[in-house]
Amino acid sequence: MSELWDFTQINVTQDNLHDLKEIWDQWGDEIRQLFYSNYGDLPYLLDIKIDKHLFRAITQYWNPAYSCFTFGKVDLVPTVEEYTTLLWCPKVQVDKAYSRAANVPTFLKKLINIIGMSEQWVTAQIKQNGDSKCIPWKNLRDLILAHPNVKKRVDVFALSIYGLVVFPKALGYVDEAVSNLFDRLDKGVTPIPVILAETFRSLNTCRRAGEGRFIGCAQLLLVWFHSHFWKVEKVSYRVFSENYPPLKELVATPRRDDITEEKWMAIFQNLQKDDVEWKAHWMVPDEILYRCGDFDWVPLLGI
Repeated sequence: MSELWDFTQINVTQDNLHDLKEIWDQWGDEIRQLFYSNYGDLPYLLDIKIDKHLFRAITQYWNPAYSCFTFGKVDLVPTVEEYTTLLWCPKVQVDKAYSRAANVPTFLKKLINIIGMSEQWVTAQIKQNGDSKCIPWKNLRDLILAHPNVKKRVDVFALSIYGLVVFPKALGYVDEAVSNLFDRLDKGVTPIPVILAETFRSLNTCRRAGEGRFIGCAQLLLVWFHSHFWKVEKVSYRVFSENYPPLKELVATPRRDDITEEKWMAIFQNLQKDDVEWKAHWMVPDEILYRCGDFDWVPLLGI
């Protein structure tokens, strides 16, 4: 039995994404397609509203001992397959996971490579924020608007989404750790295990301390939650392709945001296994291992 606080005071403060959305809305189809082909469906995360009541309620049911959510009689956890499908990217090689190299280039060199600006310019932008180095988002925003190279504009925009949305450790800044991962993306590595690991680590830290700020990707976690906890009409499964990004459809689906935290917790406490869609409806059939012997509802943790 793990010793946990009865209630976790979790902070889910997010960066203001207005400027990022505005830049994306101004781009034409050509530059958007360039982004999708290089970085997948990341931009849809900008339109996901964080329901703080729901998010705080979900986190009360995270079990650090087993790294899963335990809602009454239901255990569930996000999987690599699900997150890979949501953030679908043609350049990602799913069997090539990111790991931090032993000899990592300096933050300065990584930024020069990613941004494509002079050493003098990049040096002037780097700031110290607590125990790590960062680059302010406002400086990256100005660069996106003015950069003469379209490909670099797309790269800096993607770096900003990773820093402000996927790994929002330092509000208003893109952290050096994000650049370590981003610097390797052009090698085809998948960032999904890292995104999940940071999500689990942050949930564990907050639950064990009884408080804290969540610094994983709250948007993805909420999208994953909705994909399992709302029964959908029985429709034929669509074959997943470039023309069917599930994240786009999920973003466009209206959600209620007037349910209190207490009401959500009462709902979760009384969940039965029949209340849950065990396989997200947008997953292609046979892509997920879901049965353990004769028990088709046992979560396959640790596989």
